Amino acid sequence: MTERVKVVEVGARDGLQNESSIVPAYIKQELIRRLGLTGLQVIEATSFVSQEWVPQLADAEEVMAAIKRREGVRYPVLVPNEYGMRRALAAEAREIAVFTAASEQFSQNNTNCSIAESIRRFQPVIAQAREHGILVRGYISCVLGCPYQGKVPVSKVVAVATELRELGCDEISLGDTIGIGTPHQARDMLRAVASEMEISRLAVHFHDTYGQALANILACLEQGVRITDSSVAGLGGCPYARGATGNVATEDVVYMLHGLGFETGIDLDMLAEVGAWITRQLSRPNTSRAGLARLANMPIKPKMFA
Repeated sequence: MTERVKVVEVGARDGLQNESSIVPAYIKQELIRRLGLTGLQVIEATSFVSQEWVPQLADAEEVMAAIKRREGVRYPVLVPNEYGMRRALAAEAREIAVFTAASEQFSQNNTNCSIAESIRRFQPVIAQAREHGILVRGYISCVLGCPYQGKVPVSKVVAVATELRELGCDEISLGDTIGIGTPHQARDMLRAVASEMEISRLAVHFHDTYGQALANILACLEQGVRITDSSVAGLGGCPYARGATGNVATEDVVYMLHGLGFETGIDLDMLAEVGAWITRQLSRPNTSRAGLARLANMPIKPKMFA
């Protein structure tokens, strides 16, 4: 294979947002800087949500102001509503993401509104993005299961994805938020959504709670998906699911993609060093197996990030 897979790095936002201790802005800025040196082309930077709901990301403006944007690298931000969009525009964001769910109960518990209400909230956000020439990504949570309602009908995932496409989302990320899906489930869900829209617009976002994330990504690659989300060192997790161990590690995804012959443009050794650095800053384990293995076998050389 010589095709390219786009890896969307979500560690600086999705990965850090659930850390129990506030991570200083300068650490977030440095994480984004180091990730940008690895060859990643999309690094989700922060979220303009209410600091009452997500205090970890109250420094969104400070983080965005400090980013030295590299040519060829995109720095999308999450935007929940019109107020968040105004903040994002003021911070000169050039790409945004909106979010909803395929589960009514998850939507109510996570955003205090129904799926329909969540979509109504960001309709004007997408309209403003269009006016400013800003790319829009739509996230759908719980596409393979919900911690509250259990199974989620594939038809509901298709319906929500179709609505996001019709509203003007350039890209739609299908998220297994609690990491319970298996490859055949992931494949069938993706096929159903892809039957209604171009697969080139679809991304997959797998958490690794049951150790199925890489297998699920592979199943979706075999169906033609070429965009996958991941988080350096496996940072993150769903606070609503017991035992949820976080996003699939970017290092593990990149190692698999390169082994399959896909191009990513990412330097795996540099990425492994970033994973080691950020987990030291957070005093938490590095859950990337590929990252730890590369570090253990890496020859001594000058620091890449001095």
